[in-house]
Amino acid sequence: MKIIFFDMDGVLADLGAAIESHPDKDLPQYEYDKDHLPNVFQNPPPIPGAVDAVSKLHQSGKYELLVASTSPWENPDALTHKRLWLEKYFGDIFYKKAVFTHRKDLLIGDYLIDDRTKNGADRFKGKHIHFGKDGDYKDWGDVLNELL
Repeated sequence: MKIIFFDMDGVLADLGAAIESHPDKDLPQYEYDKDHLPNVFQNPPPIPGAVDAVSKLHQSGKYELLVASTSPWENPDALTHKRLWLEKYFGDIFYKKAVFTHRKDLLIGDYLIDDRTKNGADRFKGKHIHFGKDGDYKDWGDVLNELL
């Protein structure tokens, strides 16, 4: 069975929307560190199509699905909020299948779906499915065409 790692922010969760709607987003102390905003990871909306796509990949039985997300070191609440967010939107699909790391190049798997190349995503040993407006896979339809 092949292994897929999903990044969270910008792939599953719309962190950009959560930042834009955050009441403290314009405070000077968060100017360069928007991911340090209090509770910003608590309830971002899902990226359009993400919940349905993960469900289809899960139902296919072809893959083991895991999350590989980076969490800001200076915002320890983010870890809890991310874990609870996964449960809220994906039930038990990712139960005890989440890795929080700044070194995605150390992960062992077949696919990494990530919207960025930072934190080792560009050195992932399997296939990096570069997701989003800057990537080769613009939306979840493109990803499902590749994987299903």
